[in-house]
Amino acid sequence: MNEKFMRELFKSFRLLVFMLPVSIFAQDVVNGVVTESASGMPIPGANIIVKGSSKGSTTDFDGKYTLNNVEEGDVLLFSFLGFKEVEIAYAGQPTIDVALEESQTSLDAVVVIGYGTVTKKDATGAVNQVSTEDFNKGQVNTASQLITGKIAGVTVTSGGGAPGEGQNINIRGIGSISLNSSPLYVVDGIPLDNTNVGGSRNPLDFINPADIETMTVLKDASSTAIYGSRAANGVILITTKKGKGNEFKFNYSGATTTYRPTNYVDVMSGDEFRSLVTRVGSDAAISRLGTASTDWQQLIYREALGSEHNLSATGNIGGFMPVRASVGHTDQDGVLRGDNFSRTTGSVSLRPTFMDGHLKVEINGRGMYTENTFANRDAIGSSVDFDPTKRVYTDDSPFANYNGWYIYSADADRFIQNSLSPTNPIALLNEKEDSAEIRRFIGNAKVDYKLHFFPDLTATVNVGMDKTNSHGRTIVSDQMPSAQLDWNGSYSNYINQATNKLFDAYLTYDKDFGKSSLNAVAGYSYQSFEYDNYSFDSEAQEEGNDAEFIDKWRSILLSYFGRVNYNYDDRYLLTATMRADASSKLNPDDRWGYFPSFAVAWNINNEDFFNSETINQLKLRVGYGEIANVNGLGDYLFLTNYTGSRSNANYQFGDTYYQTYRPDAYNEDLRWEVGKTFNAGIDYALFNSRVTGSINAYLKKTEDLISFVTVDPFTNFSNKINKNIGDMENKGIEFELNVTPVQTENFTWRIGYNVAYNDNTITNLPDQVEVGGITGGTGNTVQLHKEGYSPFSYWVYKQIYDESGRPIEGAFVDRNGDDQINDDDRYLYKSPFADVTMGLNTNLNYKNWDLAIVSRASLGNYAYNNMASSRSYEVRATENSILTNLHRDYFNTGFKSITETSLQSDYYIQDASFFRLDNITLGYTFAEVFKDSDLRLYGSAQNVFTLTDYEGLDPEINGGIDNNFYPRPRIFTFGVNLNF
Repeated sequence: MNEKFMRELFKSFRLLVFMLPVSIFAQDVVNGVVTESASGMPIPGANIIVKGSSKGSTTDFDGKYTLNNVEEGDVLLFSFLGFKEVEIAYAGQPTIDVALEESQTSLDAVVVIGYGTVTKKDATGAVNQVSTEDFNKGQVNTASQLITGKIAGVTVTSGGGAPGEGQNINIRGIGSISLNSSPLYVVDGIPLDNTNVGGSRNPLDFINPADIETMTVLKDASSTAIYGSRAANGVILITTKKGKGNEFKFNYSGATTTYRPTNYVDVMSGDEFRSLVTRVGSDAAISRLGTASTDWQQLIYREALGSEHNLSATGNIGGFMPVRASVGHTDQDGVLRGDNFSRTTGSVSLRPTFMDGHLKVEINGRGMYTENTFANRDAIGSSVDFDPTKRVYTDDSPFANYNGWYIYSADADRFIQNSLSPTNPIALLNEKEDSAEIRRFIGNAKVDYKLHFFPDLTATVNVGMDKTNSHGRTIVSDQMPSAQLDWNGSYSNYINQATNKLFDAYLTYDKDFGKSSLNAVAGYSYQSFEYDNYSFDSEAQEEGNDAEFIDKWRSILLSYFGRVNYNYDDRYLLTATMRADASSKLNPDDRWGYFPSFAVAWNINNEDFFNSETINQLKLRVGYGEIANVNGLGDYLFLTNYTGSRSNANYQFGDTYYQTYRPDAYNEDLRWEVGKTFNAGIDYALFNSRVTGSINAYLKKTEDLISFVTVDPFTNFSNKINKNIGDMENKGIEFELNVTPVQTENFTWRIGYNVAYNDNTITNLPDQVEVGGITGGTGNTVQLHKEGYSPFSYWVYKQIYDESGRPIEGAFVDRNGDDQINDDDRYLYKSPFADVTMGLNTNLNYKNWDLAIVSRASLGNYAYNNMASSRSYEVRATENSILTNLHRDYFNTGFKSITETSLQSDYYIQDASFFRLDNITLGYTFAEVFKDSDLRLYGSAQNVFTLTDYEGLDPEINGGIDNNFYPRPRIFTFGVNLNF
């Protein structure tokens, strides 16, 4: 959408507002109160609209509403989630009070699905929707945190405790061994690209969580197939808040937050380390000991502060254009000194309606400006390693008085750092600046036109753009301790730009035929992804290499899609979907993929023979679908690309030097990874919907897995290429239960519980693939992809123990009996992925008090404690003519030295099952603090405690290898929310 078009569109809106006929101001005004029929309590937030128009209003905290511009003959529609809709014809009455009856089931709620909506009772797939009232409370910086622990089979794991840190989301396990296993995010109809630009912590940072109305998770192929290849790992639909009502309402929310470090890597204290070196060290080693007792981890971490402010306005302009606008600002320091995340967001949503409701326009725009200051995470590992008997500063240091291990270099004629020693952690934090700014805009214009001559058919066009640019730089001072002879500091910078353009056009046919209803969608989609990356490195320039790097590329996704929903008598439901995708990532012969799905459901409770006052809903669902994946695959890998030589490696012909080009590896036979999923489920509601939930069982078989594998020599331009080579199977069961044990006039208690079992197994892989690099030695790995086992299983030696249960150094089981210990004796033991995940949350409301508690459990996941394996051997303390601290696991093992074999011992594979109390939030609402306003004050604690047997820093490690993990802080928040 170009700028000229936007200007003309807004001019048209402004003209329409001022040209409204004077008669509109002479129309009637209706007032009233909306209450609960059972209790007589007012219902805040109930919707009142004039049926067939966009005119409407919402009730305030006391259930009161005012509706302007009402004409005789209008039909007023009163609705609220969980209650039956009421229609009342207006005949001039000035006051209309309405008592809403609780819905027999709460299943009339509208659920967002791809390219449309459906009521929950009519859904045939595995679909979960979490809305504003059910979102996680407390300090939430990113959208994925809103649903942590809320949905069975959906695991949300943060990358660590850094401010604004990204979350890794898996829906029903991982879907690939090498490609992206993250779900597709769709924000207001725009599918996002999950690729991060440089300087960004999280691809979802651009959206303020305070602007989100609902998040809908599509889990099975029958519900996701409408998005084709983008939906291989599930879909999360994010719907933002829109304008509603008639009068303008405002909301301010603000919070102040404290972040406290709670746990540290278990290393020796200064006195313990002195005692060890005195006992095992040489005289030279003992002479190196200092007199201090420095806790380096305490020095690099701090208690951090954060603040958040959001302001929004919601209303209607001219009676035909609902509008919502918001601004927000978040500023958060990290517990690692120097870390900071600052984000400013703005959004606007316009939804005008024309032609008596036949033409609906929706315009959404949101912008984000983020400033990230990244603390040097090398300090995390260095604080664990650095000699605890040394002070931070010393007078004889050649680098700004930072204490360290320095040697004299005759070549440089000065002291430099010992290249084998850790760097002073405080120097790492003070002498490196790493910052970036990110600007992002995402917007779309959607037009729905219900044809006048054929009102059952609606034509929709959706045009969108997601544009991001970032600019970052890294400056390292010449006072940073370095082993480089000519060290004089360094400078690097980068400029990244990503542009995602979308064009969707589709037709929707919606018609009732007696007891039957039919909804059909057919359309076309075009999406392009463009990247323009530039970087500069001063050190490369000084070394005579190419200092500038330019990378530009583009990929296209072209699609056709269709879906049919058929409903007979609210008893028998059918959904059929087909999508055809063509991706420029694949060769022309394999570019097109065709992804069908089919699902049926039976509402048994609507059958004539079914007569139960207890069971309000009993629905059986069965679905099958096929979806594919190339997300995360490089571009144009089916073509031979050429890489130019460096400027200092040109080839000489005569007196002239020429740049040479070498061919890169390619595979012209690359094709889609295809997942075939079967899902069977039951939805249930009991006791007037006081008990609701679902049960799902699924089986997903992924064929033609893409893996980076070794190929025969001289068959390609490299010995490794991406290749379709394997199959994988995911299977599991999910159970969800929502209960309202108490619901009275003054007290409501709700409980939500979910549990999921998932099993991932590689069923076909001709060649095993080593993965999972670890610290210690060179090129060591501890995980393996192998047929018959879970991906990323730990590949280790079986440790032998003495009678007291202490591991015997260098003693491992000779599993094949050949009297030698080598790779043939390694075995696959445990997995980083949980067998069972659970979520338990509860909400209590007593009069004006509210309390929310969220907790999670993970069972059967294991972690490799790399901090212990690489740092708990005796020789390390005094080797290389320096002193290096040890992990306290040394006291458990007494190991003298480290070997590749000892690093790969199953002793370091530890049970990382856990129960975590994520959040406790307590609030109180003051009604009518002034006219038509209410004020809520709340306090929140996050990451309250974790119960686990894991001996490392944190049991929740994405990928399962615990090394240099940024610790998650405990968070305390005080906040306010004012509606006026």
